[in-house]
Amino acid sequence: MHIVTSVEELKQLYGDAGEASITKVTSVLTPLYRRMIEASPFMALATVGSEGLDCSPRGDLGGVVRVEDEKTLHLPDWRGNNRVDSLANIVRDPRIALMFLIPGSNTTMRLNGRAVVSIDPALLDSFEMDGKHPRCVVVITIEEVYFQCARAVMRAELWNVERFVDPASLPSPGMMLKAAKADFDQETYDREAPVRAAKTLW
Repeated sequence: MHIVTSVEELKQLYGDAGEASITKVTSVLTPLYRRMIEASPFMALATVGSEGLDCSPRGDLGGVVRVEDEKTLHLPDWRGNNRVDSLANIVRDPRIALMFLIPGSNTTMRLNGRAVVSIDPALLDSFEMDGKHPRCVVVITIEEVYFQCARAVMRAELWNVERFVDPASLPSPGMMLKAAKADFDQETYDREAPVRAAKTLW
């Protein structure tokens, strides 16, 4: 098996990037890029820390982030599993990468930048939902932002309802937990999960 071990070899294999691939990268949100990001209710957040890399899903009603200005995004951190992997990485290494998905659109948005974890009371209050507030807000400073070619989403037929997987055909969370810990109470966990999730969205 031949392994590629240098950037030079990659360039020989792929050639130069096309003009559009370079032109699309900006250091601030253009008005059109802002429209795309504000339309996205879901994104993947990638961070890096001393233990390695982490990538976690983030979603919210309406837009997943709030656009503060052309260089700044606010990401509220709502209820989760309290592992705080992403947040722990950010407080030690501010580098982040985001990928936004927009239901129905084959175009995704990518963003690289730096972030801090804020617990400013006024900022937390500004995200009030059903009388609740996020525990913190990730304040993101944009370094580069651009749209991603649609081919990956098109190949996956991501929004084609005829290709949706029946959830019943997949392992349940309780089943996966029991596979990791033999004496885990799978039945109780799966039975209570829908109600538990509904009560702790925010």
